[in-house]
Amino acid sequence: MTTTTPGFLDRARTIAPAGFNRWLVPPCALAMHLSIGMAYGFSVFWLPLSRAIGVAQPVVCKGMTLAQAITTTTCDWRVSDLVWTYSIFFVVLGAAAAIWGGWLERVGPRKAGVVAACCWAGGIAIGAVGVSWHQLWLVWLGTGLLGGIGLGLGYISPVSTLIKWFPDRRGLATGMAIMGFGGGAMIGSPLADKLMKHFAGTHDTGVWQTFLVLAALYFVAMMAGALGYRVTPEGWQPAGWTPPAAKAGAVTGGYVHLDDAHKTRQFWMIWAVLLLNVSASIGIIGVASPMLQEVFAGRLIGQPLVAFGALDAAQKAAVAAVGAGFVGVISLFNIGGRFAWASFSDRLGRKTTFAVMTGIGALLYGLVAPTLIGGSVGLFILVFCLCASMYGGGFATVPAYLADMFGTRFVGAIHGRLLTAWSTAGVLGPLIVTTMRDKALAAGVPAAAVYPPIYWVLGGLLVVAFVINLLIRPVDPSLLRQAEATATGADRTAAYAEPIRASLSPAVVVAWVLVLIPIGWGIWQTAAKAAVLLR
Repeated sequence: MTTTTPGFLDRARTIAPAGFNRWLVPPCALAMHLSIGMAYGFSVFWLPLSRAIGVAQPVVCKGMTLAQAITTTTCDWRVSDLVWTYSIFFVVLGAAAAIWGGWLERVGPRKAGVVAACCWAGGIAIGAVGVSWHQLWLVWLGTGLLGGIGLGLGYISPVSTLIKWFPDRRGLATGMAIMGFGGGAMIGSPLADKLMKHFAGTHDTGVWQTFLVLAALYFVAMMAGALGYRVTPEGWQPAGWTPPAAKAGAVTGGYVHLDDAHKTRQFWMIWAVLLLNVSASIGIIGVASPMLQEVFAGRLIGQPLVAFGALDAAQKAAVAAVGAGFVGVISLFNIGGRFAWASFSDRLGRKTTFAVMTGIGALLYGLVAPTLIGGSVGLFILVFCLCASMYGGGFATVPAYLADMFGTRFVGAIHGRLLTAWSTAGVLGPLIVTTMRDKALAAGVPAAAVYPPIYWVLGGLLVVAFVINLLIRPVDPSLLRQAEATATGADRTAAYAEPIRASLSPAVVVAWVLVLIPIGWGIWQTAAKAAVLLR
């Protein structure tokens, strides 16, 4: 009888050895998510790319269609042409996570993470060729499509692993990782800006060179994260921890199979809650800067009687700087909310946490925000920062919600399928906000009066999410399957249990320092931009 030795990337080669410290896994997940999180920051490239040929000024070709923009080599692209890359990112992210989630569970996080690194970094590198040749279709194909596949696989690759390593702190674990996705742009955007300034010249905006540098950096970071992944041995649990009795619908001894999970009403109810929670915020976050400028106009620079349309060029530049600071503050709350709300859910429970987030969000959008038009700028900013925290909190809490509902066996693949809600929300949310805003402005509605009806609609979405969440009940017990018992399960639990004293081993400290340094730099850069709000 011949035996086959597992390959280096096979799941069997990633089973943690005795004495492995579980706190080494979150830095690996952060390295992955901080890299792919740059997808949120790609807007930093739109304006430089819109003058890739003209460099100083865009070469505008009147009447150019989108089909012509895809292959033109003589006309500069419009921002509206480039934004399609962003849309492709998140549509493909959800599709890739749904399609390959089951494959990830079979092959393990290391192989999936390596594929994610190749797709994300390779996609950006192909995008660099597209920019250099001025071929938009190549940018879409590489950065958008191939990069989007990397986004999907990279996003879900650590989720199941973290949940299994931290059965006692599921929310904390997933919050740490998914916080990284929200923080990727906080690091990547200012870095990209500095790189473009370094490479820019009289005949080049420096974008394609920046793409290549970022591709190399992200490839190294993501490969380090992927190769650092370890999965729990069969029967492992933290030392001294006893699984709690099932409560609030949580599954503690069994699982729902991947083939059955998406057939349950609970899956689609959680899907709807995530869809509505994300839709209510993603659209308004996308217009955060112009919203603040249009609502408060001259008040942002000490000119309370000057409407937005009456501002001169210098005043608009000053107001735009405040708007950029507002976006920076929102990004910090988005990141912090992912960690904070997910951590709170370990105490409050996932259902209660989503009830709090959607309930408070509905009140803020539907009642508080409309009354602050013409009122306190500081309170207005605080309201939307809180909403941004709950937007991020929904992303970070939902993997633990799924683990509670369906068990941990297939949670990564189930989460991948659920992310189609994100792809849908990425279209629905901005469509609602931009359609209502454009129609109101076209009808001559004053800029400051455009937004209250939008807030009411978004608040309504969260009311629906609140109700759906309250109606979620535990899955039918007949769907639960029991994990296969192993003869060595009890022995492995004792052998692999994590001793508390090992939590701050040198390897853990080094791993965390390596990810905290870029996070700290990103926070510093964002805080410097946000400081304009305090002037």
